[in-house]
Amino acid sequence: MDKDPSNLRVFLKEFFGYDAFKGDQEMIIRHLIAGGNAFVLMPTGGGKSLCYQLPALVMKGTAIVISPLIALMKNQVDAIRGFVSGNDGIAHFLNSSLGRNQIAEVREDLLSGATKLLYVAPESLTKEENIALLKEIDISFYAVDEAHCISEWGHDFRPEYRRIRSIIDEIAPAPIIALTATATPKVQSDILKNLRIQDATVFKSSFNRPNLSYEIRDKVDPEKDIIKFIRQNQGKSGIIYCLSRKKVEELATLLTINGIKALPYHAGLDARTRAENQDAFLMEDVDVIVATIAFGMGIDKPDVRFVIHYDIPKSIEGYYQETGRAGRDGQEGQCITYYSYKDIQKLEKFMQGKPVAEQEIGRQLLGETVAYAESNQCRRKLLLNYFGEDYPQDNCGSCDNCLHPRPSFDGRREMSLVLSLVEALPEHFKIEHLANILAGEANAMIKSYHHDRLSFFGAGKPRSVKFWATVIHQGLILHLLEKDIETYGLISVTPSGREFLASPWKLMLVEDRNFSSEGDDEDMDDIDGAGAVRGGGGGDPILLAMLKDLRKDMSRKLRLQPWIVFSDPSLEDMSILYPMTIEELRGCQGVGEGKARKFGREFVQLIAKYVEENEISRPDDFVVKTTGGKSADKVAIIQNIDRRIPLEDIAVARGMDMDRLMGEIEAIVASGTRLNLDYYINENLDEDVVEEIYDWFREEASSDSLQEAMDALSSDYDEMEIRLVRLKFLCEMAN
Repeated sequence: MDKDPSNLRVFLKEFFGYDAFKGDQEMIIRHLIAGGNAFVLMPTGGGKSLCYQLPALVMKGTAIVISPLIALMKNQVDAIRGFVSGNDGIAHFLNSSLGRNQIAEVREDLLSGATKLLYVAPESLTKEENIALLKEIDISFYAVDEAHCISEWGHDFRPEYRRIRSIIDEIAPAPIIALTATATPKVQSDILKNLRIQDATVFKSSFNRPNLSYEIRDKVDPEKDIIKFIRQNQGKSGIIYCLSRKKVEELATLLTINGIKALPYHAGLDARTRAENQDAFLMEDVDVIVATIAFGMGIDKPDVRFVIHYDIPKSIEGYYQETGRAGRDGQEGQCITYYSYKDIQKLEKFMQGKPVAEQEIGRQLLGETVAYAESNQCRRKLLLNYFGEDYPQDNCGSCDNCLHPRPSFDGRREMSLVLSLVEALPEHFKIEHLANILAGEANAMIKSYHHDRLSFFGAGKPRSVKFWATVIHQGLILHLLEKDIETYGLISVTPSGREFLASPWKLMLVEDRNFSSEGDDEDMDDIDGAGAVRGGGGGDPILLAMLKDLRKDMSRKLRLQPWIVFSDPSLEDMSILYPMTIEELRGCQGVGEGKARKFGREFVQLIAKYVEENEISRPDDFVVKTTGGKSADKVAIIQNIDRRIPLEDIAVARGMDMDRLMGEIEAIVASGTRLNLDYYINENLDEDVVEEIYDWFREEASSDSLQEAMDALSSDYDEMEIRLVRLKFLCEMAN
């Protein structure tokens, strides 16, 4: 498999079906192949995975990919195997879900050199037997995915991530590439220091997602507004986030009643229901998932066309992550958020009882969210500024504030007043405190510092606290002010701010925004009407529908998500170009040689028959575009088993008896998910018992029926023994 990496674009086309790289991908890959360390900051949908997948396929040795999402590794591996036809050993994962036979298969492929990509959970990386195995192979490089997990300032801190560097040193030195989709400057610094790759070349892609539109709506009758929106976008996939489980259930039921294919998802549902609902969304059996934030981590369904926040998120980083699940294929993605200050008060209540430092950080992040929601400035500019990026245009043309701008005025006097106040104070303070001084709001903190006695106190009347907070945020965006995140957001004046103060220039600010219900006056009394079918994407709609049906049948047969077989843009290209051979199929966007040969035969046969029956004249030229994506999700019960929690403890924590827990575990395994229950089986069952029941399933059972097993074995073994070994057998031999 080792290939000369001099012509990367040939391999890009061969493996992934693309003609051109996106953004910095080619520079990153060449840098890694040359032996350099790299830090890649690339937003969701930017193509991070390809930055380590392609070099792994062309370099000598095996790339070790460290990922925190055990339940998603199989999907990554399936995707790679789909790209490279006829070699399932090309990619493996190594984690606690594998049985003995599966581990032996991975070991054999690793030692033979067949495996180019090995996905490893950080917990698995620490095991002595895995360290010993990795010492025996030639490692091309290490890829640390979701690298923000290293930092305590990251939104998904994982302590075990901080041990990665020491384990790498123990195994063998090799280049390191760290990748993340969201990281503030503080988090970036933590990642580089902890991995000890301060010499790494930093590749920072733009956080701008130009295909996404952003809108904040007043939370007035949001249910009616949401139903109207979905009916106007019939057949499109979407996610709706709610703050509470109760609201998730209520809204999912309301949508269903009104003819919208929707299901709920939250941590309060049993594992089987969560898995089934998630699969129904991924397999396109429903259009909308209504969820708490428990849904979404790792979900990479590329054709999500809208993300709606019924309740506002608790941080801008969370908002960016969740809206980023829309439009990952580069096509349209609408992001709508309903805002009410009551939501903020709910989130503030959730913080009570937490450590003081955590509350401080939480309030700071929440304050940023309020400022974003209530701001009249370009939302794209605000988002990019949060991640340390400037957006040069004054009007993005795709957010509500730019499409419907408020009246503006020259705010040089107001900005000068803010800068003068900050400079006059001997200590630094946060945005809210400064805004309260200027608006003349004498709260307890203002009085404790005697700031109600300052000449600046009330100098900004009759403007509101909200107005002055908006001015301060504008100062941050213009780099007239700066915020120290390590001291919970204290504000200071920059050198540019002092220049402005010495000689103010024209500075256009906007008036306060008054939230009101948006949209047309369409009569919603018939809200219980049924929906219509989705239209095509510019190609042959009848053929497109037939191709999607074929993809659904094939994906169910192979137990793969539909997009892993072929993405929507690939099918749309087929409905335009009518490829009738495998070679022609490779000309469709996102279809490489491996995928064409592995999945394409039935598709080109269907197209050829359709063309002949309908006497269609095919186009002469095939156009190649770019797209991509991969992933899935995990559930709490799988996480607990991954962590080797005793089943009795899992049952107690989930509020169920052992019989119900076993039923849910059996449902998870029946859906095709591998679980490793060896830790529990070895602790509770005799080795001879395990071996004899296992041999019965392997040699005598005519199916995986539990009832058949009980009828045959219950006289010698109890029910729990049979169920546990059956699960072990299914995970090791059937899944």
